[in-house]
Amino acid sequence: MATSFHCDIASAENSIFSGEVESLVAAGSLGDLGIYPGHAPLLTALIPGPVRLVMAGGEEDIYYVSGGFLEVQPGKVNILADTAIRADDVDEATAEKARQEAETAIANQDAEFEYSRAASQLAEAAAQIRTIQQLRKKLGG
Repeated sequence: MATSFHCDIASAENSIFSGEVESLVAAGSLGDLGIYPGHAPLLTALIPGPVRLVMAGGEEDIYYVSGGFLEVQPGKVNILADTAIRADDVDEATAEKARQEAETAIANQDAEFEYSRAASQLAEAAAQIRTIQQLRKKLGG
């Protein structure tokens, strides 16, 4: 049985990762899902959140995706996201500011208030912060 599979992560702008991994965990629309070698074919929507890749030897890489799709094929997984960035490149201060602004907008609704837009911004900012927290946990601090 195979011990790894090929994984590609791409955004609308560029390809961010391409390589062999032992497993991955992503935030699916119905909850977190883990993919290991030999996984059944699958196509599912992703919500904003972290994607954790485990490389050969146990090294981990964490990425942030703003949503998109995950496709599992024999020996290969494709993640197509609107936005995909390395967790190291997520700016915590910007994400925290966006979260606070979205929470304020929801609390102080006015005539021009768009709840769905504010809720979407809040979910994306919270997912970025969750990605940063996973990265800190991986780094031990």
